Amino acid sequence: MSCIIIKPHFFQNFLFFGSLALFVTNFAVAFDVLTSTEPLTKDQTLVSSGENFELGFFRPGDSNKWYVGIWYKKILTSKTIVWVANRDNPLTNSSGLLKIGDDGNIQILDQAANTIWSSNLSRVGNTVAQLLDSGNFILRYTDDADPENYLWQSFDHPTDTLLPGMKLGWDAKTGLNRYLTSWKNADNPSSGDYSFVLDIHGFPECFLMNKGNKSYRSGPWNGLRFSGVPEMKASSPVMTFLFVNTKDEVYYSFELHNASLYSRLVVSYSGSLQRFTWIDDSKIWNLFWYARKDQCDAYKECGNYGVCDTNASPVCNCMQGFEPRNPQAWNLRDGSDGCVRKHKLDCGNDGFLSLHNMKLPESSSTLVVSGMSLADCETMCRKNCSCTAYANSNLTAGGSGCAIWATDLLDMRLYAADEGGQDLYVRVAASDLGTFLSI
Repeated sequence: MSCIIIKPHFFQNFLFFGSLALFVTNFAVAFDVLTSTEPLTKDQTLVSSGENFELGFFRPGDSNKWYVGIWYKKILTSKTIVWVANRDNPLTNSSGLLKIGDDGNIQILDQAANTIWSSNLSRVGNTVAQLLDSGNFILRYTDDADPENYLWQSFDHPTDTLLPGMKLGWDAKTGLNRYLTSWKNADNPSSGDYSFVLDIHGFPECFLMNKGNKSYRSGPWNGLRFSGVPEMKASSPVMTFLFVNTKDEVYYSFELHNASLYSRLVVSYSGSLQRFTWIDDSKIWNLFWYARKDQCDAYKECGNYGVCDTNASPVCNCMQGFEPRNPQAWNLRDGSDGCVRKHKLDCGNDGFLSLHNMKLPESSSTLVVSGMSLADCETMCRKNCSCTAYANSNLTAGGSGCAIWATDLLDMRLYAADEGGQDLYVRVAASDLGTFLSI
């Protein structure tokens, strides 16, 4: 009978390298897929295939709460969180688990194995979850990677950040409404006071909301940009802005021209809408654009029929044919009560005041008719005695389409000639036709 003699140094080397291999397997090997047999713990992460994004457990600031979130993998100076799964139901310690449950859903379990967050679908069977290079965390069937067949995706459930390719708005087929909601504060990702939503009614536009109250309005999409965001240039070298309005969906999105760039739109916990771009040379997030940026960005700063102009003093003005509703407050530079007509309208004899470089009025009740000429739009407005204003609904190819307002005109703004805006035609009594006056 023969025997094998194991020398002590061989055994020690085996233990060392075996342990090292186990360590590397658990902590250093990047993978982007979560399966039913491989849950994720605090010390592990998913990393997208191109290493753009990373998903794992994190604890913000000085908080003692734990969350599952997504952040930029290659930005090492700080952990920039772009999505949080369990934002309103945190773990109280680090002993959580992210897994694919028996029913096929993505689940977060606490140390007592209670489910504190789930993708919350009906039983879906054999699934995996995957972190994509876009930052989208998706649930799909194991053998089906077709994006059209995703069962669930984080892009449909944003927190405070809009990434390239994400959609802000409605999906009519599913009834899903995608909108952004701020963090509570810098150390608390739970749902805060501010949200950024797309109102799909009438002539669609976006609102920044504060506890359900309108704080800022983008103006309606006019084919080139939101009419109240002149900084949105169709020829931007950095990004392309997209707006889709069909019977199946209405949404706003953006795409970057260079896949190596990072840009994100964020609703801050302080109530500001901010677009950041990453400057790799200086390792900082540069504030590319923000709102509200001035007094005229405040919703209804000058009330009904008032026009806000930051180049005037005071900023609130009444159009020709209108006067302050509350002269005393107006003289104290409080224009929130707006303006009223000097003379009653006479439907058959009214005229239209032509205003240029305007942010169009609030448009949730506006009638939009595609393809109509501006002349036909005027005729339609003139025949409708309730019509208070009209404008082109689409500025591409020289302008087309008709937008008609039949309500009081709210939240208007005048831009400088080189800033943007568009033409608006306001119904006034024939006796009041003339030039625009500042009061």
